[in-house]
Amino acid sequence: MSDNGAPPNSSGAEEPDVDAQLPATVRIGGVVLRRVESPPSLACWTGCFPEPAGAVETGMSLVIEPAARPEEATLHFAHEIVSRFDALVDQALEYCRTRLRESHFGLTPDELSWLDLPELPLAVPDAIVWADQTWAIRFAESRLRLADPYGILVTFNGTQPVDVEGLDDEQ
Repeated sequence: MSDNGAPPNSSGAEEPDVDAQLPATVRIGGVVLRRVESPPSLACWTGCFPEPAGAVETGMSLVIEPAARPEEATLHFAHEIVSRFDALVDQALEYCRTRLRESHFGLTPDELSWLDLPELPLAVPDAIVWADQTWAIRFAESRLRLADPYGILVTFNGTQPVDVEGLDDEQ
């Protein structure tokens, strides 16, 4: 832990931004997040987990609304997610395997059969952490119609998945 109680490598600002209130980069558990363009009402930083050569990149976004510098508690929470991300993705996949069988998701018989495969048709997971310490895993790629066009979002309460939804243009 650092002197301010945050995990190592989770310090806030590394470089000044045009807006002196918001850092251009944030480091969370070895993941460097860079500030990206967003509506004035929020601040968003995004980056990728280090991956072995040839592996698909896994991303993380930190969203603060209203726009503000990330608080240490939020950075610490995001660090916990980064440090356990693989296990949390596995939880999200199993949650989807169960929940997506519910009739209101409207999966076709073929899509339902894909839920029995050893590997679900969900890929390219990325974490989204909000300032209120809610968070989700978005699977950006999937063969499921429900995932068209932006993927499937699994929302968590702490470390437990609590909801799943397809992302469309309205979300």
